[in-house]
Amino acid sequence: MTMLSATSLHPLAALLCACLAITLKADSASNKMIFDFQASTNSTKWQVVNDDVMGGVSTSQFQLLTNGGAIFSGVVSLENNGGFASVRSNPVRENLSDTSAFALRVRGDGRRYKFTVRTEAGFNAPNYQAEFTTKRGEWEEHRLAFKDFIPTLRGRVLTDLPPLIPSKITSVGLIISDKQAGPFRLEMSWIKGVTP
Repeated sequence: MTMLSATSLHPLAALLCACLAITLKADSASNKMIFDFQASTNSTKWQVVNDDVMGGVSTSQFQLLTNGGAIFSGVVSLENNGGFASVRSNPVRENLSDTSAFALRVRGDGRRYKFTVRTEAGFNAPNYQAEFTTKRGEWEEHRLAFKDFIPTLRGRVLTDLPPLIPSKITSVGLIISDKQAGPFRLEMSWIKGVTP
């Protein structure tokens, strides 16, 4: 059996330390915290937009918990041709050009939600959407690749827009529009930009 001498361990240790430093640097560069609801940083200015803008009667709210976390909750109604509730963030400050997906840690109610992304500031600007389904009462981490986001406007898919461009992301949000009436609740811990 070959034994490593003390002198041969030093270069090996140096190489391992260098590899660890590179890995940590790459990890921090490719994982960007967008909203940390545990720290309640920049989380209070989210805007609720429900189907009442078109005559519906769905309701929702976005609230920060005193012990950390945020909750998007409400009641979806299909009356008056409604059927959706949504919330939008204040402007995203991170440059996400070197990431390729969103990661979100959530605890849901078993219903299907859409994570939304806007690349323009106007109220009626198109948004990009990707779906995820929750498991009732379980904390989960969902990863949504930018390439899987679909451009939409008022529920219609747009075919003349380019794929989602990370450097143009201005805000993010959530919408529930699964054609099911009733209460919903989605608790959130954080939202990150990541490179899978």
